[in-house]
Amino acid sequence: MATKLYDIVEIELQNGNKAVLKPLPIKALREFMEVVAGLDNVKTEDEAINIFLKASAIALRGTLPELASDPDALEGALDVPTIWKIMEVCGGIKLGDPNLIAAASKMVGEN
Repeated sequence: MATKLYDIVEIELQNGNKAVLKPLPIKALREFMEVVAGLDNVKTEDEAINIFLKASAIALRGTLPELASDPDALEGALDVPTIWKIMEVCGGIKLGDPNLIAAASKMVGEN
């Protein structure tokens, strides 16, 4: 019997749909990280939210492809805590990480 090396997390979205989250395979993770790297150039909260929505769409393509391909529906189905969980489980990014928060605060202070 094989040993699974990752956890699967089921969450409920704002629209009532359930999403099964697990770490992204490398191919999708590369695309996900390319989108997240855009956070280096954001100047507004709206730009950051758009990046988080794009990254979440990549993460949800495997389990909720219809939602992932409809930006308006995706925006209506996600809230900030849900996006954070998607980023953490699927992309390995812990948005509550104090080091990340300090870096983001520094970045905002420079802009």
